[in-house]
Amino acid sequence: MEQVHQKLAAIQAALKAPKSQFNKFGGYKYRKAEDILEAVKPLLKQYGCTLTCTDELQLIGDRYYIKATATITNSEDGISVSTTAYAREEEEKKGMDGSQVTGASSSYARKYALNGLLCIDDTADSDTTNTGPADEPQKPAETARPTRTRKTATAAEKTAQKPEKPAAKKTVTDENIKQIVDWVCKVPEGPERDARKKKAEESYEWPGNLLEAFYTMIDFTE
Repeated sequence: MEQVHQKLAAIQAALKAPKSQFNKFGGYKYRKAEDILEAVKPLLKQYGCTLTCTDELQLIGDRYYIKATATITNSEDGISVSTTAYAREEEEKKGMDGSQVTGASSSYARKYALNGLLCIDDTADSDTTNTGPADEPQKPAETARPTRTRKTATAAEKTAQKPEKPAAKKTVTDENIKQIVDWVCKVPEGPERDARKKKAEESYEWPGNLLEAFYTMIDFTE
């Protein structure tokens, strides 16, 4: 048992599994289970070990989970060390059939089982910052200096700069109050008529007791 742990520790220390995949939508780099397997194969041969990944479908509650197990075995004595990880299957995923959903969950679970077994974390990754190739230093962005320009405002611009004065309200008189009442009462009693009452009240100046007379006339019309 001690020998397999020594070999595993050596593999963990030597393994470099950079993030070789790029997500254009999210703008970040990531690695897949296949990337980890490709990186670890030479080390397995060097230290005389084998690595296997297996899946098991488990029903937990009312949802199915893929249980992935990553196992490293010492070829000399057959002693092994394993790590497991779970990934839940989506009930449905747009553009995928059932087998593709299961396959995606399997790949995800295997990746994290391998991460646990081989001690892969972002801090040990050369691509953690996702800033691009390390050999290409990034230049600091140049800040453009503001330039002063003299501009003569046109008459139209001067007019646009002036705040618009609110339109003056019309004053209700004994002559036009009947027209306003007729406009309100053209629609049946209900929300629309109430809206017209409010609009008429806000759109006009109501001197004296004309507002009270306005509502009285509407009541008689109803």
